Amino acid sequence: MKTASLFLSALLAFAAPLHAQSLPGDSVYHLQATTQDANGAPVGWASLRGQPRLVSMFYTHCHLMCPLIIENAKSVQKQLSPQERAKLGVVMLSLDPARDTPDAMREVALRHRVPGGWQFLTPADNDVRAIASVLDVRYRFRDDGSINHTSVLVLLDAEGRVRARSEVTAAAADPAFLIQIKALLAGP
Repeated sequence: MKTASLFLSALLAFAAPLHAQSLPGDSVYHLQATTQDANGAPVGWASLRGQPRLVSMFYTHCHLMCPLIIENAKSVQKQLSPQERAKLGVVMLSLDPARDTPDAMREVALRHRVPGGWQFLTPADNDVRAIASVLDVRYRFRDDGSINHTSVLVLLDAEGRVRARSEVTAAAADPAFLIQIKALLAGP
């Protein structure tokens, strides 16, 4: 039993660096960050690897742009075939961990009637800026508690490379962005 535990420990110690080394140099998953899902369970940033993702950053108490970002992501999904939808994960990341509790994240998902399979993640407070940076999302807190931020949908490939961005914040999907998503999903 002791030998098995030592073997497993050694295997894990060597596997983690190999996993990181096998990532492309421009992968956002090189970032060592932790998040929490809407059920309060921990989700490692790099664990999102393996599936193309539509990613955005928002905050739950936003009443201006963030609802449009969510509706835009829903519109993108509606324009995809069922097979394409199954290939594309959607991740909404909080800019405000202090207020975006699991309950708040679940409430936003329910209010916006998001399709199943979406992930609402709250990064650790000290990881928000790093995640925003790798996604090229700029933000700043205002005195009134609101957050000025880049309103963007980011398309990541399965390895975490940024493949496309759309700063179109309408309820309808950006046609050029949709073409890029479909091309990525059609690939090998």
